[in-house]
Amino acid sequence: MDSKIKALNEKIELAHLGGGKKRIERQHEKKKLTARERVHYLLDDGSFEEIGILVTHRTTDFGMEKEIYYGDGVVTGYGTVNGRLIYLFAQDFTVFGGALSETHAEKICKIMDLAMKVGAPLIGLNDSGGARIQEGVRSLGGYADIFYRNVQASGVIPQISAIMGPCAGGAVYSPAMTDFTMMVQDTSYMFVTGPNVVKTVTNEEVTSEELGGASTHSTKSGVAHITSANDAQCLEDLKSLLSYLPQNNKEIPKKLPFTLQDEVREQLATIIPDSANKPYDMHEVIKGIIDEDSFYEIHKDYAENIIVGFARLGGRSIGIIANQPMFLAGVLDVNSSKKAARFTRFCDCFNIPLLVLVDVPGFLPGTDQEWNGIIVHGAKLLYALSEATVPRVTVITRKAYGGAYDVMNSKHIGADLNYAWPSAEIAVMGAKGASEIIFRKEIKAADDPAQKLLEKENEYAEKFANPYRAAQRGFIDEVILPEHSRRKLIKAFSMLENKKVKTPKKKHGNIPL
Repeated sequence: MDSKIKALNEKIELAHLGGGKKRIERQHEKKKLTARERVHYLLDDGSFEEIGILVTHRTTDFGMEKEIYYGDGVVTGYGTVNGRLIYLFAQDFTVFGGALSETHAEKICKIMDLAMKVGAPLIGLNDSGGARIQEGVRSLGGYADIFYRNVQASGVIPQISAIMGPCAGGAVYSPAMTDFTMMVQDTSYMFVTGPNVVKTVTNEEVTSEELGGASTHSTKSGVAHITSANDAQCLEDLKSLLSYLPQNNKEIPKKLPFTLQDEVREQLATIIPDSANKPYDMHEVIKGIIDEDSFYEIHKDYAENIIVGFARLGGRSIGIIANQPMFLAGVLDVNSSKKAARFTRFCDCFNIPLLVLVDVPGFLPGTDQEWNGIIVHGAKLLYALSEATVPRVTVITRKAYGGAYDVMNSKHIGADLNYAWPSAEIAVMGAKGASEIIFRKEIKAADDPAQKLLEKENEYAEKFANPYRAAQRGFIDEVILPEHSRRKLIKAFSMLENKKVKTPKKKHGNIPL
C-alpha cells in the first residue's frame, strides 16, 4: 500500500510540474504566471479542488507515446472567489504549448457540464497555441464539443475568458462566445490566422501584437472587453467583475447593505455647460449618481462615444449605458450600437437592472456609416433594449434627438421610468436644422435671412428644446433636478425590484445580427 501511495504522490508531483522546471522558468522569463499559479492566485486560499489531474493523452502517432504529461496541458477544477463557487480551467503552455488534444478537451467539457448542472460561473484561463496537430480531427472535434457547450451555457451561467498567452485559430471562437473576454498587455494575442499566413495570402507584414494583441482588440476590433497590465492584474480584474454578477440566470446579484440617507449630490447641478454645443464628461454624471468608487467600466477604449459598465446604486448591482458627449458628441454609430446592445443583452440574461443616461444628438451621418450597416447595427441596440425585461430606468441629461431618442431606452420601447433634467432637449432634430426646414419660405423671403433664422431657432427651441412637452404626454415621468438624481434612482430601482414581465411565447426572436 505504501508503494502505491508513493507512486501516486510522484505522479501528482509530475502533474504540478507541467512540462518541467525548464519550461516553467521560460514562462517566468516572459513575465507570465504558470497555469497553477494563476489558479491559486484567483481562488480563495485552500479552496481549489482539482479534477482530472492524472489524465494523459491517448496518441501513439509521431512518437507521442514517449511524451506523457499528467493533466495533459490543462488544469481543471473548482473553488471559490470571495466565498462564491466557480468552475475553471487553466491551459498550461509548458505542456505541448497548451495545445488542445482530445483528452484536454474532455477535461474542459467535464468542468463545463458541472458548472451548468450546479449553476455557477465558468472561468477559462486561455494560454494555448491551438489544436494539437498530431491528433488531427480528434482535436478539432474537441474544440467543437467545447463550442457547443459555450452556446448551451450562454445566458444560463456567466462565462468569462481570460486570454493570458496565445489564442489562435479555432481556439478563438470559444472566448468569442463567452460573455466577457479579458486580455493581458504584451503577452496575449488572438487571431484566426497568424502573421505568417497573413503575409502569404495578402503580402502584409504584421507582428502578432499588431495583428491580435490586447491593444488591437481593445481599441479596434472590440473583441477584448477588459485589458490588464499583467497576469496578476488580470486576475484581480476578473475578481472585481465577478462581484457584480449573480451565480446564474435564476439568481439576482448580491446586494450590499445600504441605508437611504441624504442622497443629494450638489456637484451634479453644475455639470451641464451653458452652451448646448459644449461637451462634458458623462463619467462625472455617473460618478455623482452611483455608490462611491463602484463603477467598473467595460470596453473602456472601444467606441468611446458610449459608456457601458457595472456599478452599485444603493448597494444594488446595476448596468449603466450612457452616451459620452466628449467623443463624437455622443452620437450613436456602428460600433457604439453593437457595444451597448451586447452589454444590454448580458444584463438582461442575468437579472441586472439597467440605467440609461441619455445625451444623444442622433446617429452619425456619412457614407462610411451607411455602407457599414448603421441601419442593422443601430437596430441591434433598439432590439436589445426592447427585448430586455429587467428593470429599466432612463435619465435624459441634455439632447435626445430623432430616432436615437427612441433607441436610447425611451418609454415607447418599454422603459419603466423615464426622468429628464431641466436641461433636456427632446425633439426630432436640433433647433437650427428644424428651423431651416419648417420656416424655409419665411427665412428666404426675409430682408435679413440670417436674423430671421435666429429668431425661428429661438422660437423652435422654446417650444421643443425642453422636456416639458414630452412630460405633458407622459413620455417623461418626471422632470427632476440633477442633484436629486441619485435619491430618485435608488428609490426607483428599489420599487422595481420584483418586476415581472410576461413575454409572447416563441422559440426565440431574430435579432438583426
